[in-house]
This record gives sequence, structure tokens and C-alpha cells, in this order.
Amino acid sequence: MIKEIDNKHSKHFHDSQSQESTNPYSYKQVERKRLLITIIITTVVMFIEIAGGIFSKSLALLSDAGHMLTHSFALFVSFIAILYAARKPPVDKSFGFYRVEILAALFNGITLIIISGFILWRAILRIINPHEIDIVEMLIVSLIGLTANLVSAFILHGSSKNSLNIKSAFLHMIGDTASSVAIIIGGIVIYYTNFYLLDPILSVLICIAILYWAFILIRDSMQILMETTPKGVDVKKLETELIKEIDAVKSVHDIHIWQITDNMYYMTAHVVIDDMNIHETSSVLNDINNFLAEKYHIGHLVIQFETHDCPPHKYNLV
Repeated sequence: MIKEIDNKHSKHFHDSQSQESTNPYSYKQVERKRLLITIIITTVVMFIEIAGGIFSKSLALLSDAGHMLTHSFALFVSFIAILYAARKPPVDKSFGFYRVEILAALFNGITLIIISGFILWRAILRIINPHEIDIVEMLIVSLIGLTANLVSAFILHGSSKNSLNIKSAFLHMIGDTASSVAIIIGGIVIYYTNFYLLDPILSVLICIAILYWAFILIRDSMQILMETTPKGVDVKKLETELIKEIDAVKSVHDIHIWQITDNMYYMTAHVVIDDMNIHETSSVLNDINNFLAEKYHIGHLVIQFETHDCPPHKYNLV
């Protein structure tokens, strides 16, 4: 006896996602507002740092402005991705356009690496040929950048836990904050020591921070696109707990868990139970659904029920 059922919770989850996706003005409305505010702040400060870097001849300040340029662009791409993800899915795209946000995050990570390479190249040239910089202007603009970064990070913090795009932007703002602090400290040291070589050295350190955040962003994006098991989900532990918590479940196999986008988990599995009537499986399915929804936040679940005497099926699709 084999029965394949899509549980009621997943139906409500899917319906709510479909209804939300028909209205692009309701999907992640809070995140969009926070992104817009942060984009405006970051862009304004970026132009201030560019002007200040050119006037003070500070490469560290220009590199930080380049960093903020990538953030402004990344935030804009993330904003557009959220709007696109809210579109009603066509028949040939049953999962919708939610993965556009993940593609945007991956694109932003690659862009960060390209910008970092350019800044590193300029830093090497400055190390070879160091020259004086205007410390006062450098410190003033750096303080402006630090203030903007702190405000932006505070704005994005509330949404950073539930969105890869917002989280990446938040982490970048934290990195920018650290960069601004480093530039201010470096400026003070240069002011008292005239060690102008410290400016390109700080640029290199900033690039290392950028590359670190870019690696995290690309890694997390690729894990979702490759449909790996979501973070925090141990398949073996899930299988053991499912058998332990639900008496009717004798064994579980062929478990597949993947992530469409942030906090949207899907799962398919074969569950072995005792021979029973079809209507009796509803309570078993409900117990499985409640357990996985509460413990693992799996919102879309497809179960294939089997009995002990059901032979295993092997399909060669290659």
C-alpha cells in the first residue's frame, strides 16, 4: 500500500505564499522600506567619501567609498530581486521566483570580489609609491562614514535574521563600520607618526574583510542553489526523532530536504507504517506535519507511505 499526500499545513503555506506573491506591495514590505532607507544613506555617504578621498588623497578612504559603492549596488539589486520574487508564478515555474533573491545575493558576492581585486591593486601601487595625505579631511569624512554605517546597520538588524539578502547587507555594514574605525585609528596614528604607508596597509586589511564577507555570501547562496540540506537540519537526527516521537512511524528513508529561499523549507520522504486504511493515515500525517513544522520549520511536506512488505523502488533516471 502506497499513498502520497501533500499535508494540509503545506497547502495553507503554499496558498499564503501564492496570495502574497500576487501583490508585490505586500511581499517583504518592511524589508523593502529598510533597504530603500539604507540605499539612500549609503549612496549619499559614498559620494561624500569619494570627494573626501580625492581631496585628502587617502586611498583608504577611497577604498571604503568603493566598498560602499558595492553595498549601494548590492542593496539596489536586493531590492529589485524582492520585487521580482513577488511576481505571480507562471505554470512552468511552480516554485515561483523566490530564487531570484538568492541569485542576487550570489551576484553581489561576485561583485565584491571584483571590487576587492581593484582596491588591492591600487593599494600595492601606493605601497610602492607612498605619499602624504590630508589627515584632517580624512578623519572628518571617516567619521561621517562611521555614523552612516552604524545607522544603516541598526536599520537592517531587525530583518537580518530572516533574509539572506538583508543578512549579507547587514554583515557588510558591520564590515564597513570596522573599516571606518580602522581608518580613523590609522588617521590618528599617521597624524602623530607621519607613517603614511599605513594608509595602503589599511586598504589591504579592508579588502580582506570584504573578501571574507563575500565568501560567506557566495557560500550560503551556492548551498541554497545546489539544494543542500539547510543549516541546522541534521537528517539523521530528524529521522531518529521522527521514529521516536510518532509511534506509528516504523522507519523513514529517501529523505530529501532543501531550501527554496530564506525560511522556505521543502521535504519529501518515504515513511514505513503498519498496514492500515487510507483514512487512518490522516492522523499519522498530521502528527508528522506538526512535528516537522514546529521542530524544523518545514512548511511544505510530501510523504509517501509504505508498509513493511513494500519492496524498495530503485529508479535509474540516468
